Amino acid sequence: MGSSTPSAQILSRLKPFNRLQVILQHLKMSKQTDSTAEVLLEKRGGAGIITLNRPKALNALNLSMIQQIYPQIKTWEQDPETFLIIIKGTGGKAFCAGGDIRAITDAGKVGDRLAQDFFREEYILNNAVGTCKKPYVALIDGITMGGGVGLSVHGHFRVATEKTLFAMPETAIGLFPDVGGGYFLPRLSGKIGYYLALTGFRLKGRDVLKAGIATHFVESEKLPALEKDLIALKSPSTENIADLLNSYHVKSKVDQEKEFVLDEHMEKINSLFSANSMEEIVKKLKQDGSPFAIKQLETINKMSPTSLKMTLRQLREGASMSLQDVLTMEYRLSQACMRGHDFYEGVRAVLIDKDQSPRWKPAALEEVSDEFVDDCFKPLGNNDLKL
Repeated sequence: MGSSTPSAQILSRLKPFNRLQVILQHLKMSKQTDSTAEVLLEKRGGAGIITLNRPKALNALNLSMIQQIYPQIKTWEQDPETFLIIIKGTGGKAFCAGGDIRAITDAGKVGDRLAQDFFREEYILNNAVGTCKKPYVALIDGITMGGGVGLSVHGHFRVATEKTLFAMPETAIGLFPDVGGGYFLPRLSGKIGYYLALTGFRLKGRDVLKAGIATHFVESEKLPALEKDLIALKSPSTENIADLLNSYHVKSKVDQEKEFVLDEHMEKINSLFSANSMEEIVKKLKQDGSPFAIKQLETINKMSPTSLKMTLRQLREGASMSLQDVLTMEYRLSQACMRGHDFYEGVRAVLIDKDQSPRWKPAALEEVSDEFVDDCFKPLGNNDLKL
């Protein structure tokens, strides 16, 4: 009887309309959230595609992005219809400029869990990239630093462009070149890795390939075509993917004749940065006295003395460790930095107040005791990173 009242009849006629409105609203929302989503995950052809989508923040990696990317890599790894994984950034300026340092700083100051969780989950993701069972192709177009290096360098293929700008600048903010830096840096030719780690030196374009950080070089404007071709490959093997990347690589002529930026300094880098201690490296640089050596001294003098000592030992030990053991070691170091002074001071000076005048404590290499450094490397018991 109730449904025969006029208002009830109107209501029942409206219901389908309402439902349609709700559906449209949902579709609209998913569109909105997609373009504003911090990371886009999609399957196209035989490829799983990860797109870092925080262009205003230079695609800096935060915890929520890590928590979306990791399970997706694991899912694609198990999917027989996914043959490769491509990771790239939006906005044209950066692949990924690093981890979300500001958030970690705020958390560390108040003893928030994020200061543990961020590093733990980031390193677990770095390991997933390094052990990925599917070919992993990182298109490192633009700024690629710190956390962005961790998302790319451990994968099978890293494609640099003329816009690539690589650095591990952590010693300048009281941190250390983490995300597996202790693994890949000492494995670069000669002592290049030690040099990059301690000074934060920036490599551009084809030099990223020449240093051994990228595997291929392709012009930035050719990347959409390359991506399309990668997506179109039918059940490709790793070799098929390598062949396609090589075919683009050999056609890229930009800066082909240019000498590697560090070539003229390689002999000096190899001898000066082979010392066993930071004090010895500084002494060697002073004794050398060349314009190159003096420039390196000036740079090193600006860095956190604690970070420099941690970093040198991290690389020396990491040179003979597995990626997993390196990440476990680096997690210990990350937590030592969270407990210490220099990380917060470095972030203040470089990222917050931007006065570029950090007051490091201790202020000199001689004042950073071996005991203190040893302590940074000590196991964390139940809190150790488990891979």
